[in-house]
Amino acid sequence: MRPMLAVTADHVPRGEAWVHEVKWDGMRVLADVHDGHLTLRSRTERDVTTAYPELAGLADLYDDLLLDGEVVALRDGVPSFAALADRMHVSSARRADQLAAAAPVTFMAFDLLRVLGQDITAQPWSARRALLEQLDIDTARWQVPPVFDDGEQLLAATAEQGLEGIVSKRRDAPYVAARRSPDWQKMPHRRTTSVVVGGWRPETSGADRLGAVLVGVPGPEGLHFAGRVGSGLGGRAGDRLRELLDPLATAGSPFAEELPRLDARGARWVTPRVVVDVASLGHTDGGRLRQPAFQRVRPDLDPEDLDA
Repeated sequence: MRPMLAVTADHVPRGEAWVHEVKWDGMRVLADVHDGHLTLRSRTERDVTTAYPELAGLADLYDDLLLDGEVVALRDGVPSFAALADRMHVSSARRADQLAAAAPVTFMAFDLLRVLGQDITAQPWSARRALLEQLDIDTARWQVPPVFDDGEQLLAATAEQGLEGIVSKRRDAPYVAARRSPDWQKMPHRRTTSVVVGGWRPETSGADRLGAVLVGVPGPEGLHFAGRVGSGLGGRAGDRLRELLDPLATAGSPFAEELPRLDARGARWVTPRVVVDVASLGHTDGGRLRQPAFQRVRPDLDPEDLDA
């Protein structure tokens, strides 16, 4: 099962029909408890249970439970995606135990989809939220974060506190799995876009170091070119990304269209598997990112997940 997703909005919806939550800068996870066994699945349905041993106690809460939420790594009270990235693909139980002891994560449960064998996704958000609160599951490692009536005030507060943004939800909305619904609207403070890397270019100095990446967006005809991103790739960020791209080297361009000569010059092509976030000033009329800057690798996303 894949989770319900929000659309990006340019303003906070007003009125009593809406409720507002903090947008956590973490990894979306469905926590499935059944007969004393816990399974944690990512947004792409990958089993990530081993990576987060500090959440094993969720299995002891109820005999049957399905929670939607985010795993976050808090640093000085603020979620840090960079800190969480080191945990996302850990498959060694021993290594996961070491990381959990040094820097444990917290599961922010914001929706309840099944309880005691009953699927409640068809019920409105307000009913699901009431049941979630009645579970009384708040601890140091998992909690049910609060909701707010005043979305504009919450947006201002999250900006001041350095949080990612907010999500607004219709109180009467059912939970529609694997769909992006206007009943959920997100307003991040950082305008970011997730794209797929299809190639990279070395630095213009002649050094064999990554200087820019060529990125695209999956579509029905393949990977559509979205631009060249060089800003933000200096130092260790570029080196780390290069380490991910080198094993994916391929002979030909993975893009659906022929790239402009200026962008393709000296390009090293890769199989499009690595997803990254870039910040930009929007898009040109031709669909290219305006003044894009690299933000981070998204190990929690697959390219197929963007074609939705």
